[in-house]
Amino acid sequence: MQTHILITGASRGIGAAIAEALTCDAVKTVALASADGDLANPATPARLWQSSLDQLDGRIDVLVNNAGVFEANPIGNADADWLANWNRTLQINLTASTDLCRRAVLHWQERRTNGRIVNIASRAAHRGDSPAHWHYAASKAGMVAMTKTIARAYAKDGILAFAICPGFTMTGMADEYLASRGGDKLLADIPLGRVAEPHEVAEMARWCALDAPASMTGAVLDVNGASYVR
Repeated sequence: MQTHILITGASRGIGAAIAEALTCDAVKTVALASADGDLANPATPARLWQSSLDQLDGRIDVLVNNAGVFEANPIGNADADWLANWNRTLQINLTASTDLCRRAVLHWQERRTNGRIVNIASRAAHRGDSPAHWHYAASKAGMVAMTKTIARAYAKDGILAFAICPGFTMTGMADEYLASRGGDKLLADIPLGRVAEPHEVAEMARWCALDAPASMTGAVLDVNGASYVR
């Protein structure tokens, strides 16, 4: 029987690499791009979940939450702008993912089947981020805490949850930030001497989605070239 997988944010970068890594005869995927819905709209996750169920014959076995934004929000912004930017990032990066995780858990409980969640978080969840990215770091820390909570709460039901925390990855989303920080300084902070490639993150996501042993549930896996070790 094929494994049915829902992937968000799959139009480019890490998400596209994950979708490619999960392309095989044994897997049927719905790979959602940003054009499939604006996750800043609180109503979107419910619609995406239902449309994905429709495309996957009413069954989803694995949820991969990859969709996210990385937008600067300097603390000197006007109050209303700063708060709006904070809320937008938290809604897209954390609340929408949480909504989908909740629907996945309820789906598996109702069907009395096993399921897996793979949440793509960030190194920022552990070490923070720049002064203009409080909201991004907070959203990814929340995603890690949510993953651990799901793992602890539902392992007894055969529901597993994993979080992957990339550092800088060679994707379009990070290009502007990489340039603003200066490539040499950034690379000096990475003992490996380079940023991660999308296919490296994708391989970890593929493994968590399909092959990771059940006893690993709740694990948070780092992909950052030793720029942050725990």
